[in-house]
Amino acid sequence: MEIINTDIPDVKIISPKVFGDSRGYFFESWNSEQYAANGIDCNWVQDNESSSSYGVLRGLHYQLPPYTQAKLVRVIYGKVLDVAVDIRKNSPTFGKYAAVELSGENKRQLFVPRGFAHGFAVLSEKAIFAYKCDNTYAPAAERGIAFNDPQLEIDWQIDLNKALLSAKDLRNPRLADAELFDYNDQEYLQ
Repeated sequence: MEIINTDIPDVKIISPKVFGDSRGYFFESWNSEQYAANGIDCNWVQDNESSSSYGVLRGLHYQLPPYTQAKLVRVIYGKVLDVAVDIRKNSPTFGKYAAVELSGENKRQLFVPRGFAHGFAVLSEKAIFAYKCDNTYAPAAERGIAFNDPQLEIDWQIDLNKALLSAKDLRNPRLADAELFDYNDQEYLQ
């Protein structure tokens, strides 16, 4: 496995070692010892999977304390642009984001730590997206940030005028107006 650092030190791209032959392929998508040795030491409690078509944009989502979540995300089939935005007030990288193309072909994963909003845009005809969470889904704690916030300047690599969004995601506030938490609130960020 190769760990690729992003411009945000806590967000990591994981490129697994894939073994392929005429029968297909094999790779480890999670190995607690290997990941912990590389700074990703989470107790995963929930696995999620979604299927989406081209132009679907999901996000940017996060949960408030005490329900903050770290995520390990990957694409099983298709291709997405995956984005993690630092929403930890007073963080040196507050309002910055890391983006990576995840696909069924490249088998890459993105580690999104607690304190980040997360979203993705589907770049292929269809995509199957899977992710692990270290805290369960808590609807009352769920929040979002506008995907098109001009402060963030995210290039989603799709035509945003034709993007397919949920009604909830269309109502998300800008980062400046969002309900956030403090970078120093380590109780909820670890």
